[in-house]
Amino acid sequence: MNILLIGSGGREHALAWKLAQSPRCGALYAAPGNPGIAQHAELVPLDVDDHDAVVRFCLEKSIGLVVVGPEAPLVAGLADALGGFGISTFGPTAAGARLEGSKGFTKDLCAEAGIPTAAYQRFTDATAAKAYIHARGTPIVVKADGLAAGKGVTVAATTDEANAAIDACFAGDHGAAGAEVVVEECLVGEEASFFALTDSTTIVPLATAQDHKPVGEGDTGPNTGGMGAYSPAPVMTPDLVERTMAEVIRPTVETLKARGTPFSGVLYAGLMITDTGPKLIEYNVRFGDPETQPMMMRLDSDLVELLHATATGRLGTVPAPRWSDRAALSVVMATRGYPGAYEKGSVIRGIDAAEALDGVKVFQAGTALKNGELVANGGRVLNVTATGATIADAQARAYQAVDRIDWPEGFCRRDIGWRAV
Repeated sequence: MNILLIGSGGREHALAWKLAQSPRCGALYAAPGNPGIAQHAELVPLDVDDHDAVVRFCLEKSIGLVVVGPEAPLVAGLADALGGFGISTFGPTAAGARLEGSKGFTKDLCAEAGIPTAAYQRFTDATAAKAYIHARGTPIVVKADGLAAGKGVTVAATTDEANAAIDACFAGDHGAAGAEVVVEECLVGEEASFFALTDSTTIVPLATAQDHKPVGEGDTGPNTGGMGAYSPAPVMTPDLVERTMAEVIRPTVETLKARGTPFSGVLYAGLMITDTGPKLIEYNVRFGDPETQPMMMRLDSDLVELLHATATGRLGTVPAPRWSDRAALSVVMATRGYPGAYEKGSVIRGIDAAEALDGVKVFQAGTALKNGELVANGGRVLNVTATGATIADAQARAYQAVDRIDWPEGFCRRDIGWRAV
């Protein structure tokens, strides 16, 4: 079948790489894509915000499946627009995408369904939020309610820090996303990422993974979109996987279905593994970035079959996904200055040398072609991904590959996977 992939990051490069391996994949298009994705798909200059244009393209090209990578088009209702024309889409409707589009919505759903999560309050004015912080004490977590590209969360160690985060939200630092805030208790434990496919009836857990959000080694410094990830995540034992399915994922799917807004797509639960078990930090309604990169390296099943079955309500009729016994680890190379201000346009060389190593794939995120050369075009730029018999082996190989890349303006953390290793 012909497939349209929406997105332009490292996650989408990993998805394109895996989709293109399927015997079920006919023509593969990507909008807008990037130079790495162009190795596997034909790039099309579609405005993803123009739903009518996307629908027209799908009808003209006989697209049998649309795979939506990032969250913003889902929150904006792209799946609804495509579904109105009978175009199968992997990703939830706007109603389902509210799980990521509004943190307050998700917290209220947790309260309704009895899903374990941090104690919280929602606020639309700074004075009330600051009074709550004063009463609760620190550490405490302040979150912009809406989509803030992974940057709307502050784990505040002091009241001053928490108040500054409140002021930043209501001053418009996160745009419309900060018009409402969620203030919640600071959970203690180890974070893990949990992914499950669902067509709203069948729920299938995927491989476990763990990412590193802070920019600095030892998980220090400001949060980013993610500086690296690995799979599997040893913290997610079989018992914890079953508890997460029973206590978090199933109640979410069942509650949304009972409300008349069934969820179809991938549920990505950010979890804190506490002394009392898994607690939900937040939901995303798309694959993780950079967790997708090591997960796709380990997936032995046909990705087209899995995503199409999810999109068409047939997930229960296809074989459960199979995963390699090997581990995979991805190191994000970012432009110096990220997650603060950074410059675009620096030249990147050495990807071929890195990929000459056995078991290494360099997925491209923020890249562009300029005068025939590959240049950095974003904050997170490359995802240097390797497999190995263990996470330690994968880590060693990934950093061996990183050291073959000639990009003086780039940097990375040198300790991705340290918890597992």
